[in-house]
Amino acid sequence: MGIGATAGTAAVGGLALTAHASTGSTSTSTDDGLAFDPDAYTRLTTTVTDTDGTEHAVTYHFWKAITYVSKPVDATYQSLIVSAPVEIDGTAVDASNAPILLANSVGGYMPSSVADATGVGAGGMGGGGGAPTGSPTGSAAPSTSAASNANENTNATGGATSSNQLLALAAGYVVIEPGARGRTLKNSSGEYYGTAPAAIVDLKAAVRYIKANKGRIPGNVERIVSAGTSAGGALSSLLGASGDSPVYDRLLKEIGAADASDAIFAVGAWCPITDLEHADGAYEWNWGTNALGTGKQVDRTVSKELQSQFAEYQASLKLRGLNGFGALTARNYDAYLVKQYLEPSATTHLAALPDADRETYLAENTFITWTNGKATFTWADFLTHVGARKKTAPAFDAFDLSAGENNLFGAGTTETRHFTAYSAKNDSTGLTSNRVASDIPEKLHLMNPMYHLVEKVNGRRSKHWWIRLGTNDTDTSHVISANLAAAAKGLGDEVNHLYYWDQGHGANTDPGDFITWIAKITGYRKAGRTK
Repeated sequence: MGIGATAGTAAVGGLALTAHASTGSTSTSTDDGLAFDPDAYTRLTTTVTDTDGTEHAVTYHFWKAITYVSKPVDATYQSLIVSAPVEIDGTAVDASNAPILLANSVGGYMPSSVADATGVGAGGMGGGGGAPTGSPTGSAAPSTSAASNANENTNATGGATSSNQLLALAAGYVVIEPGARGRTLKNSSGEYYGTAPAAIVDLKAAVRYIKANKGRIPGNVERIVSAGTSAGGALSSLLGASGDSPVYDRLLKEIGAADASDAIFAVGAWCPITDLEHADGAYEWNWGTNALGTGKQVDRTVSKELQSQFAEYQASLKLRGLNGFGALTARNYDAYLVKQYLEPSATTHLAALPDADRETYLAENTFITWTNGKATFTWADFLTHVGARKKTAPAFDAFDLSAGENNLFGAGTTETRHFTAYSAKNDSTGLTSNRVASDIPEKLHLMNPMYHLVEKVNGRRSKHWWIRLGTNDTDTSHVISANLAAAAKGLGDEVNHLYYWDQGHGANTDPGDFITWIAKITGYRKAGRTK
Protein backbone atom coordinates (compact mmCIF):
# COMPACT_ATOMS: atom_id res chain seq x y z
CA MET A 1 0.00 0.00 0.00
CA GLY A 2 1.58 3.25 -1.06
CA ILE A 3 1.21 6.04 1.47
CA GLY A 4 2.35 9.34 0.13
CA ALA A 5 0.35 12.15 -1.37
CA THR A 6 -2.48 9.70 -1.98
CA ALA A 7 -4.59 7.63 0.35
CA GLY A 8 -4.55 3.86 0.72
CA THR A 9 -6.41 1.19 2.63
CA ALA A 10 -5.63 -2.22 4.06
CA ALA A 11 -7.62 -4.56 6.25
CA VAL A 12 -6.82 -5.25 9.86
CA GLY A 13 -8.94 -7.49 12.03
CA GLY A 14 -11.83 -7.04 9.64
CA LEU A 15 -11.63 -3.24 10.04
CA ALA A 16 -10.45 -0.76 7.44
CA LEU A 17 -6.91 0.38 8.08
CA THR A 18 -6.63 3.74 6.36
CA ALA A 19 -3.68 5.96 5.74
CA HIS A 20 -3.39 9.48 4.37
CA ALA A 21 -0.09 11.30 4.16
CA SER A 22 0.97 14.89 3.58
CA THR A 23 4.52 16.01 2.90
CA GLY A 24 6.54 18.46 4.94
CA SER A 25 10.07 19.85 4.79
CA THR A 26 13.05 17.76 3.78
CA SER A 27 16.66 18.11 4.84
CA THR A 28 19.22 18.67 2.08
CA SER A 29 22.08 16.76 3.71
CA THR A 30 23.45 13.68 1.98
CA ASP A 31 24.75 10.29 2.97
CA ASP A 32 28.46 9.68 3.32
CA GLY A 33 29.31 6.08 2.45
CA LEU A 34 27.30 3.81 4.74
CA ALA A 35 26.62 6.51 7.30
CA PHE A 36 22.92 7.17 7.85
CA ASP A 37 22.01 10.86 7.60
CA PRO A 38 19.54 11.57 10.42
CA ASP A 39 18.48 14.86 8.81
CA ALA A 40 17.64 13.59 5.30
CA TYR A 41 13.99 12.91 5.95
CA THR A 42 10.57 14.02 4.75
CA ARG A 43 7.92 14.80 7.36
CA LEU A 44 4.68 12.92 6.67
CA THR A 45 1.33 12.68 8.41
CA THR A 46 -0.89 9.60 8.25
CA THR A 47 -4.07 8.31 9.89
CA VAL A 48 -4.04 4.71 11.07
CA THR A 49 -7.15 2.87 12.25
CA ASP A 50 -6.18 0.20 14.76
CA THR A 51 -7.78 -3.23 15.25
CA ASP A 52 -10.28 -1.75 17.73
CA GLY A 53 -11.46 0.74 15.12
CA THR A 54 -9.79 3.73 16.76
CA GLU A 55 -8.13 6.28 14.49
CA HIS A 56 -4.68 7.57 15.31
CA ALA A 57 -3.02 10.59 13.74
CA VAL A 58 0.64 9.76 13.23
CA THR A 59 3.32 12.17 12.11
CA TYR A 60 6.56 10.49 11.13
CA HIS A 61 9.92 11.12 9.54
CA PHE A 62 10.46 9.19 6.32
CA TRP A 63 13.83 8.46 4.76
CA LYS A 64 13.52 7.45 1.11
CA ALA A 65 15.50 4.59 -0.41
CA ILE A 66 19.02 4.35 1.03
CA THR A 67 21.55 1.92 -0.45
CA TYR A 68 22.72 -0.29 2.42
CA VAL A 69 25.92 -1.70 0.88
CA SER A 70 28.98 0.05 -0.51
CA LYS A 71 29.38 -2.23 -3.55
CA PRO A 72 25.81 -2.89 -4.68
CA VAL A 73 25.09 -5.37 -7.43
CA ASP A 74 21.81 -3.53 -8.04
CA ALA A 75 20.94 -0.58 -5.81
CA THR A 76 17.34 -0.70 -7.04
CA TYR A 77 16.90 -3.70 -4.75
CA GLN A 78 19.74 -3.30 -2.24
CA SER A 79 18.20 -0.31 -0.51
CA LEU A 80 15.88 0.34 2.42
CA ILE A 81 13.38 2.92 3.67
CA VAL A 82 12.99 4.15 7.24
CA SER A 83 9.88 5.49 8.99
CA ALA A 84 10.05 6.85 12.55
CA PRO A 85 7.08 8.33 14.43
CA VAL A 86 7.54 11.76 16.03
CA GLU A 87 3.96 12.52 17.06
CA ILE A 88 0.97 10.26 17.79
CA ASP A 89 -2.45 11.73 18.49
CA GLY A 90 -0.94 15.13 19.20
CA THR A 91 1.64 13.84 21.65
CA ALA A 92 5.33 14.05 20.79
CA VAL A 93 7.13 10.71 20.58
CA ASP A 94 10.80 9.95 20.99
CA ALA A 95 11.42 6.72 19.04
CA SER A 96 15.16 6.63 19.66
CA ASN A 97 14.81 3.53 21.85
CA ALA A 98 11.75 1.97 20.22
CA PRO A 99 11.73 -1.53 18.70
CA ILE A 100 12.51 -1.72 14.99
CA LEU A 101 10.15 -3.68 12.75
CA LEU A 102 12.21 -4.91 9.80
CA ALA A 103 9.45 -5.77 7.32
CA ASN A 104 10.43 -7.39 4.03
CA SER A 105 7.96 -7.72 1.17
CA VAL A 106 9.52 -10.71 -0.55
CA GLY A 107 7.11 -13.17 -2.14
CA GLY A 108 7.99 -16.20 -4.24
CA TYR A 109 11.69 -15.48 -3.74
CA MET A 110 11.14 -12.70 -6.28
CA PRO A 111 12.94 -9.32 -6.29
CA SER A 112 11.66 -6.70 -3.86
CA SER A 113 12.28 -3.00 -4.25
CA VAL A 114 11.65 0.15 -2.21
CA ALA A 115 13.34 2.43 -4.76
CA ASP A 116 10.16 4.37 -5.54
CA ALA A 117 8.53 4.14 -2.11
CA THR A 118 6.98 7.38 -0.89
CA GLY A 119 5.89 6.37 2.60
CA VAL A 120 5.58 3.63 5.20
CA GLY A 121 4.20 0.30 4.00
CA ALA A 122 5.23 0.95 0.41
CA GLY A 123 7.87 -1.71 -0.08
CA GLY A 124 6.85 -4.00 -2.92
CA MET A 125 7.76 -6.77 -5.28
CA GLY A 126 8.73 -6.29 -8.88
CA GLY A 127 8.39 -8.79 -11.69
CA GLY A 128 5.39 -10.62 -10.28
CA GLY A 129 4.80 -12.31 -6.97
CA GLY A 130 3.05 -15.06 -5.16
CA ALA A 131 4.13 -18.44 -3.95
CA PRO A 132 6.84 -19.68 -6.31
CA THR A 133 4.99 -21.81 -8.82
CA GLY A 134 5.25 -22.01 -12.57
CA SER A 135 8.02 -20.97 -14.91
CA PRO A 136 10.35 -18.11 -14.00
CA THR A 137 9.57 -14.71 -15.44
CA GLY A 138 11.84 -12.01 -16.77
CA SER A 139 13.71 -9.26 -14.94
CA ALA A 140 11.75 -7.34 -12.37
CA ALA A 141 11.04 -3.66 -12.17
CA PRO A 142 10.61 -1.79 -8.89
CA SER A 143 7.09 -1.44 -7.55
CA THR A 144 5.64 1.55 -5.75
CA SER A 145 3.15 -0.43 -3.71
CA ALA A 146 3.24 -3.27 -1.26
CA ALA A 147 2.04 -6.75 -2.10
CA SER A 148 -1.72 -6.59 -2.37
CA ASN A 149 -4.08 -7.77 0.32
CA ALA A 150 -7.02 -10.13 -0.23
CA ASN A 151 -9.53 -11.90 2.01
CA GLU A 152 -9.22 -9.45 4.90
CA ASN A 153 -5.62 -9.82 6.07
CA THR A 154 -4.62 -12.54 3.63
CA ASN A 155 -1.72 -11.37 1.52
CA ALA A 156 -2.18 -13.41 -1.64
CA THR A 157 1.20 -12.54 -3.13
CA GLY A 158 3.43 -12.97 -0.10
CA GLY A 159 5.59 -10.41 1.65
CA ALA A 160 4.73 -8.61 4.85
CA THR A 161 1.21 -7.19 4.82
CA SER A 162 1.29 -3.42 5.19
CA SER A 163 -1.00 -3.67 8.23
CA ASN A 164 2.02 -4.78 10.27
CA GLN A 165 3.99 -1.70 9.30
CA LEU A 166 1.15 0.76 9.88
CA LEU A 167 0.18 -0.68 13.26
CA ALA A 168 3.82 -0.73 14.33
CA LEU A 169 4.22 2.94 13.42
CA ALA A 170 1.05 3.84 15.33
CA ALA A 171 2.40 1.94 18.35
CA GLY A 172 5.50 4.13 18.33
CA TYR A 173 7.87 1.65 16.71
CA VAL A 174 10.39 2.42 13.98
CA VAL A 175 9.61 0.66 10.70
CA ILE A 176 12.42 -0.22 8.29
CA GLU A 177 11.59 -1.91 4.98
CA PRO A 178 14.48 -3.44 3.03
CA GLY A 179 14.48 -4.40 -0.60
CA ALA A 180 16.37 -7.50 -1.77
CA ARG A 181 17.47 -9.17 -4.96
CA GLY A 182 15.35 -12.05 -6.23
CA ARG A 183 15.53 -15.09 -8.44
CA THR A 184 14.36 -13.58 -11.75
CA LEU A 185 16.91 -10.79 -12.02
CA LYS A 186 19.15 -11.12 -15.06
CA ASN A 187 21.85 -8.84 -16.44
CA SER A 188 22.61 -7.92 -20.06
CA SER A 189 24.85 -10.98 -20.38
CA GLY A 190 21.98 -13.27 -19.42
CA GLU A 191 23.41 -14.05 -15.98
CA TYR A 192 21.06 -14.47 -13.02
CA TYR A 193 22.25 -12.32 -10.12
CA GLY A 194 19.40 -12.68 -7.64
CA THR A 195 19.28 -16.45 -7.16
CA ALA A 196 20.17 -18.18 -3.88
CA PRO A 197 21.56 -16.97 -1.58
CA ALA A 198 21.31 -13.34 -2.77
CA ALA A 199 18.12 -12.44 -0.86
CA ILE A 200 19.32 -13.55 2.57
CA VAL A 201 22.73 -11.95 2.01
CA ASP A 202 20.97 -8.69 1.20
CA LEU A 203 18.74 -8.83 4.28
CA LYS A 204 21.77 -9.52 6.45
CA ALA A 205 23.52 -6.55 4.88
CA ALA A 206 20.48 -4.39 5.69
CA VAL A 207 20.68 -5.45 9.34
CA ARG A 208 24.39 -4.69 9.40
CA TYR A 209 23.72 -1.23 7.98
CA ILE A 210 21.16 -0.57 10.70
CA LYS A 211 23.46 -1.74 13.49
CA ALA A 212 26.46 0.10 12.10
CA ASN A 213 24.41 3.30 12.37
CA LYS A 214 23.52 2.95 16.04
CA GLY A 215 22.91 6.42 17.46
CA ARG A 216 22.23 7.87 14.02
CA ILE A 217 19.35 5.75 12.76
CA PRO A 218 16.18 5.94 14.88
CA GLY A 219 15.19 2.99 17.05
CA ASN A 220 16.89 0.43 19.28
CA VAL A 221 19.18 -1.51 16.95
CA GLU A 222 19.39 -4.33 19.51
CA ARG A 223 15.62 -4.85 19.28
CA ILE A 224 15.13 -5.60 15.58
CA VAL A 225 12.09 -7.76 14.83
CA SER A 226 11.96 -9.23 11.33
CA ALA A 227 8.66 -9.88 9.55
CA GLY A 228 7.78 -11.59 6.28
CA THR A 229 5.27 -13.85 4.57
CA SER A 230 5.69 -16.94 2.34
CA ALA A 231 9.23 -16.77 0.93
CA GLY A 232 9.54 -13.58 2.98
CA GLY A 233 8.58 -15.61 6.05
CA ALA A 234 11.25 -18.14 5.16
CA LEU A 235 13.84 -15.37 4.85
CA SER A 236 12.67 -13.83 8.12
CA SER A 237 13.13 -17.21 9.82
CA LEU A 238 16.52 -17.67 8.21
CA LEU A 239 17.61 -14.18 9.21
CA GLY A 240 16.75 -14.98 12.81
CA ALA A 241 18.26 -18.47 12.84
CA SER A 242 21.55 -17.53 11.19
CA GLY A 243 22.50 -14.35 13.03
CA ASP A 244 26.24 -13.64 12.76
CA SER A 245 26.94 -17.03 11.17
CA PRO A 246 30.40 -16.86 9.55
CA VAL A 247 29.24 -18.87 6.52
CA TYR A 248 27.92 -15.66 4.98
CA ASP A 249 30.97 -13.46 5.65
CA ARG A 250 32.59 -13.79 2.23
CA LEU A 251 29.34 -13.01 0.42
CA LEU A 252 28.66 -10.01 2.62
CA LYS A 253 32.15 -8.69 2.06
CA GLU A 254 31.73 -8.99 -1.70
CA ILE A 255 28.83 -6.53 -1.71
CA GLY A 256 30.41 -4.15 0.79
CA ALA A 257 28.19 -4.83 3.79
CA ALA A 258 28.92 -2.83 6.92
CA ASP A 259 31.28 -4.33 9.48
CA ALA A 260 28.66 -5.01 12.14
CA SER A 261 26.47 -7.75 13.58
CA ASP A 262 23.57 -9.16 11.54
CA ALA A 263 21.89 -10.89 14.50
CA ILE A 264 18.29 -9.84 15.15
CA PHE A 265 16.18 -9.97 18.29
CA ALA A 266 13.00 -11.68 17.09
CA VAL A 267 11.30 -13.32 14.12
CA GLY A 268 7.82 -12.87 12.68
CA ALA A 269 7.14 -15.51 10.02
CA TRP A 270 3.86 -16.12 8.23
CA CYS A 271 3.51 -19.39 6.24
CA PRO A 272 7.27 -19.75 5.65
CA ILE A 273 8.19 -21.58 2.44
CA THR A 274 11.45 -23.05 3.68
CA ASP A 275 13.48 -26.24 4.32
CA LEU A 276 13.29 -26.59 0.54
CA GLU A 277 15.45 -29.69 0.18
CA HIS A 278 12.92 -31.61 2.29
CA ALA A 279 9.79 -29.72 1.27
CA ASP A 280 8.71 -32.20 -1.42
CA GLY A 281 8.58 -35.08 1.04
CA ALA A 282 6.86 -32.99 3.70
CA TYR A 283 4.27 -31.85 1.16
CA GLU A 284 3.40 -35.39 0.12
CA TRP A 285 3.22 -36.54 3.72
CA ASN A 286 0.72 -33.74 4.37
CA TRP A 287 -1.30 -33.53 1.16
CA GLY A 288 -0.49 -36.81 -0.60
CA THR A 289 -4.06 -38.14 -0.36
CA ASN A 290 -5.63 -34.92 -1.65
CA ALA A 291 -6.39 -34.53 -5.34
CA LEU A 292 -5.50 -31.51 -7.42
CA GLY A 293 -8.11 -28.88 -8.14
CA THR A 294 -8.84 -30.65 -11.41
CA GLY A 295 -9.82 -33.75 -9.48
CA LYS A 296 -6.77 -35.62 -10.77
CA GLN A 297 -4.45 -37.46 -8.40
CA VAL A 298 -0.69 -36.96 -8.61
CA ASP A 299 1.61 -39.87 -9.46
CA ARG A 300 1.12 -42.24 -6.52
CA THR A 301 4.56 -43.83 -6.85
CA VAL A 302 6.27 -40.47 -6.71
CA SER A 303 4.11 -39.38 -3.79
CA LYS A 304 4.86 -42.51 -1.76
CA GLU A 305 8.59 -42.35 -2.44
CA LEU A 306 8.69 -38.75 -1.29
CA GLN A 307 6.69 -39.61 1.83
CA SER A 308 9.26 -42.28 2.65
CA GLN A 309 12.04 -39.71 2.30
CA PHE A 310 10.21 -37.41 4.68
CA ALA A 311 9.91 -40.17 7.28
CA GLU A 312 13.69 -40.65 7.24
CA TYR A 313 14.33 -36.92 7.46
CA GLN A 314 11.88 -36.37 10.28
CA ALA A 315 13.45 -39.18 12.31
CA SER A 316 16.90 -37.65 11.78
CA LEU A 317 15.82 -34.31 13.25
CA LYS A 318 15.11 -35.84 16.68
CA LEU A 319 12.64 -33.07 17.46
CA ARG A 320 10.16 -33.16 20.30
CA GLY A 321 6.70 -31.64 20.10
CA LEU A 322 5.54 -28.69 22.16
CA ASN A 323 3.76 -29.16 25.48
CA GLY A 324 5.42 -32.48 26.26
CA PHE A 325 4.18 -34.33 23.19
CA GLY A 326 7.38 -36.35 22.78
CA ALA A 327 9.39 -37.34 19.71
CA LEU A 328 7.94 -36.15 16.40
CA THR A 329 7.90 -38.82 13.69
CA ALA A 330 6.10 -39.40 10.42
CA ARG A 331 3.88 -41.89 12.26
CA ASN A 332 2.57 -39.50 14.89
CA TYR A 333 2.88 -36.07 13.30
CA ASP A 334 -0.77 -36.10 12.21
CA ALA A 335 -1.90 -36.62 15.81
CA TYR A 336 0.47 -33.86 16.92
CA LEU A 337 -0.83 -31.35 14.40
CA VAL A 338 -4.43 -32.12 15.31
CA LYS A 339 -3.82 -31.81 19.05
CA GLN A 340 -1.34 -28.94 19.12
CA TYR A 341 -2.61 -26.71 16.33
CA LEU A 342 -5.71 -27.74 14.40
CA GLU A 343 -8.25 -28.45 17.14
CA PRO A 344 -7.20 -25.36 19.15
CA SER A 345 -7.48 -23.28 15.96
CA ALA A 346 -10.98 -24.57 15.22
CA THR A 347 -11.98 -24.11 18.85
CA THR A 348 -10.84 -20.49 18.88
CA HIS A 349 -12.66 -19.79 15.63
CA LEU A 350 -15.91 -21.42 16.71
CA ALA A 351 -15.90 -19.97 20.20
CA ALA A 352 -15.70 -16.47 18.74
CA LEU A 353 -18.78 -16.95 16.56
CA PRO A 354 -22.26 -15.92 17.67
CA ASP A 355 -24.32 -18.97 18.73
CA ALA A 356 -26.44 -18.98 15.57
CA ASP A 357 -23.41 -18.74 13.29
CA ARG A 358 -21.63 -21.49 15.20
CA GLU A 359 -24.63 -23.77 14.84
CA THR A 360 -24.76 -23.07 11.12
CA TYR A 361 -21.04 -23.77 10.70
CA LEU A 362 -21.22 -27.02 12.63
CA ALA A 363 -24.26 -28.11 10.61
CA GLU A 364 -22.26 -27.53 7.43
CA ASN A 365 -19.12 -29.18 8.81
CA THR A 366 -20.34 -32.31 10.53
CA PHE A 367 -16.83 -33.75 10.82
CA ILE A 368 -16.32 -31.49 13.84
CA THR A 369 -17.57 -32.63 17.23
CA TRP A 370 -18.32 -29.66 19.50
CA THR A 371 -18.39 -30.64 23.16
CA ASN A 372 -18.03 -28.38 26.19
CA GLY A 373 -16.71 -25.55 24.04
CA LYS A 374 -14.03 -27.63 22.31
CA ALA A 375 -13.71 -28.85 18.73
CA THR A 376 -12.43 -32.36 17.97
CA PHE A 377 -11.99 -34.21 14.68
CA THR A 378 -9.69 -36.62 12.86
CA TRP A 379 -6.74 -35.87 10.61
CA ALA A 380 -8.41 -37.67 7.70
CA ASP A 381 -11.55 -35.57 8.05
CA PHE A 382 -9.47 -32.41 8.25
CA LEU A 383 -7.76 -33.26 4.95
CA THR A 384 -11.15 -33.82 3.34
CA HIS A 385 -12.34 -30.49 4.74
CA VAL A 386 -9.41 -28.62 3.17
CA GLY A 387 -10.01 -30.27 -0.20
CA ALA A 388 -7.77 -29.77 -3.24
CA ARG A 389 -4.01 -29.53 -2.97
CA LYS A 390 -2.39 -26.66 -4.86
CA LYS A 391 0.78 -28.30 -6.15
CA THR A 392 1.68 -31.40 -8.11
CA ALA A 393 4.45 -33.85 -7.21
CA PRO A 394 7.19 -33.00 -6.66
CA ALA A 395 5.88 -29.67 -5.44
CA PHE A 396 9.15 -27.75 -5.23
CA ASP A 397 11.91 -29.47 -7.22
CA ALA A 398 9.89 -30.29 -10.32
CA PHE A 399 11.11 -33.06 -12.62
CA ASP A 400 10.68 -30.66 -15.56
CA LEU A 401 12.38 -27.74 -13.75
CA SER A 402 9.17 -25.69 -13.90
CA ALA A 403 8.90 -24.67 -10.23
CA GLY A 404 9.96 -21.28 -9.00
CA GLU A 405 12.39 -22.93 -6.61
CA ASN A 406 14.22 -24.44 -9.59
CA ASN A 407 14.86 -20.89 -10.70
CA LEU A 408 15.91 -19.95 -7.15
CA PHE A 409 18.82 -22.35 -7.49
CA GLY A 410 19.74 -21.27 -10.99
CA ALA A 411 23.28 -20.01 -11.53
CA GLY A 412 25.15 -18.04 -14.16
CA THR A 413 23.16 -18.17 -17.39
CA THR A 414 21.39 -21.37 -16.31
CA GLU A 415 17.87 -20.36 -15.41
CA THR A 416 16.78 -23.45 -13.50
CA ARG A 417 18.51 -26.33 -11.71
CA HIS A 418 17.58 -29.30 -9.57
CA PHE A 419 18.47 -29.08 -5.88
CA THR A 420 17.47 -32.57 -4.65
CA ALA A 421 19.03 -35.87 -5.65
CA TYR A 422 15.60 -37.44 -6.17
CA SER A 423 14.42 -34.91 -8.74
CA ALA A 424 17.80 -34.79 -10.47
CA LYS A 425 17.65 -38.56 -10.85
CA ASN A 426 14.15 -38.31 -12.31
CA ASP A 427 14.77 -35.26 -14.47
CA SER A 428 12.44 -35.12 -17.47
CA THR A 429 14.16 -32.35 -19.42
CA GLY A 430 16.96 -34.42 -20.92
CA LEU A 431 19.85 -33.18 -18.80
CA THR A 432 23.15 -34.96 -19.45
CA SER A 433 23.79 -35.33 -15.71
CA ASN A 434 21.36 -36.77 -13.19
CA ARG A 435 23.16 -35.30 -10.19
CA VAL A 436 22.81 -31.98 -8.42
CA ALA A 437 25.59 -29.48 -9.08
CA SER A 438 28.49 -29.43 -6.64
CA ASP A 439 27.62 -25.97 -5.27
CA ILE A 440 24.04 -26.89 -4.35
CA PRO A 441 24.69 -28.39 -0.86
CA GLU A 442 26.34 -25.18 0.35
CA LYS A 443 23.54 -23.05 -1.09
CA LEU A 444 20.97 -25.20 0.69
CA HIS A 445 22.72 -24.61 4.01
CA LEU A 446 22.76 -20.89 3.32
CA MET A 447 19.02 -20.90 2.62
CA ASN A 448 17.66 -23.18 5.36
CA PRO A 449 16.99 -22.00 8.93
CA MET A 450 16.87 -25.64 10.08
CA TYR A 451 20.57 -25.95 9.29
CA HIS A 452 21.26 -23.26 11.91
CA LEU A 453 18.79 -24.67 14.45
CA VAL A 454 19.57 -28.38 14.18
CA GLU A 455 22.68 -29.28 12.24
CA LYS A 456 24.94 -26.37 13.25
CA VAL A 457 23.16 -24.83 16.22
CA ASN A 458 23.76 -21.09 16.21
CA GLY A 459 24.11 -19.43 19.59
CA ARG A 460 23.58 -15.99 18.05
CA ARG A 461 20.11 -16.81 16.71
CA SER A 462 16.93 -14.96 17.65
CA LYS A 463 15.39 -16.22 20.86
CA HIS A 464 11.81 -15.10 20.12
CA TRP A 465 9.59 -16.56 17.36
CA TRP A 466 6.15 -15.56 16.12
CA ILE A 467 4.99 -18.13 13.53
CA ARG A 468 1.62 -18.24 11.79
CA LEU A 469 -0.04 -20.44 9.14
CA GLY A 470 -3.52 -20.81 7.67
CA THR A 471 -5.03 -24.27 8.13
CA ASN A 472 -6.16 -24.31 4.47
CA ASP A 473 -2.73 -23.34 3.15
CA THR A 474 -1.65 -25.99 0.63
CA ASP A 475 1.24 -23.94 -0.72
CA THR A 476 3.43 -25.86 1.72
CA SER A 477 3.23 -28.56 4.37
CA HIS A 478 2.02 -27.81 7.89
CA VAL A 479 5.04 -29.63 9.28
CA ILE A 480 7.43 -27.00 7.88
CA SER A 481 6.38 -24.31 10.35
CA ALA A 482 5.75 -26.88 13.09
CA ASN A 483 9.27 -28.24 12.74
CA LEU A 484 10.66 -24.72 12.84
CA ALA A 485 8.74 -24.06 16.04
CA ALA A 486 9.77 -27.37 17.60
CA ALA A 487 13.44 -26.80 16.77
CA ALA A 488 13.46 -23.31 18.29
CA LYS A 489 11.50 -24.42 21.36
CA GLY A 490 13.83 -27.37 21.84
CA LEU A 491 16.72 -24.92 22.09
CA GLY A 492 14.93 -23.03 24.84
CA ASP A 493 13.63 -20.17 22.71
CA GLU A 494 10.27 -18.45 23.28
CA VAL A 495 7.86 -19.61 20.57
CA ASN A 496 4.41 -18.19 19.78
CA HIS A 497 3.00 -20.42 17.04
CA LEU A 498 -0.58 -20.97 15.97
CA TYR A 499 -2.72 -21.65 12.91
CA TYR A 500 -5.58 -19.55 11.52
CA TRP A 501 -8.68 -21.70 11.00
CA ASP A 502 -10.02 -21.90 7.43
CA GLN A 503 -7.46 -19.35 6.23
CA GLY A 504 -5.24 -19.75 3.19
CA HIS A 505 -1.71 -18.79 2.21
CA GLY A 506 -0.54 -15.45 3.58
CA ALA A 507 -3.22 -15.00 6.24
CA ASN A 508 -2.53 -12.50 9.04
CA THR A 509 -5.70 -12.20 11.08
CA ASP A 510 -4.16 -11.07 14.38
CA PRO A 511 -1.76 -8.23 13.47
CA GLY A 512 -2.67 -6.32 16.61
CA ASP A 513 -1.53 -9.25 18.73
CA PHE A 514 1.79 -9.28 16.87
CA ILE A 515 2.36 -5.61 17.71
CA THR A 516 1.51 -6.29 21.37
CA TRP A 517 3.87 -9.30 21.37
CA ILE A 518 6.72 -7.08 20.17
CA ALA A 519 6.16 -4.71 23.10
CA LYS A 520 6.12 -7.65 25.52
CA ILE A 521 9.30 -9.37 24.37
CA THR A 522 11.27 -6.13 23.97
CA GLY A 523 10.06 -4.60 27.23
CA TYR A 524 8.89 -1.50 25.38
CA ARG A 525 6.44 0.60 27.37
CA LYS A 526 6.22 3.70 25.21
CA ALA A 527 8.68 5.35 27.53
CA GLY A 528 9.82 7.46 24.61
CA ARG A 529 6.73 9.68 24.66
CA THR A 530 7.39 13.27 25.63
CA LYS A 531 5.10 16.16 26.55
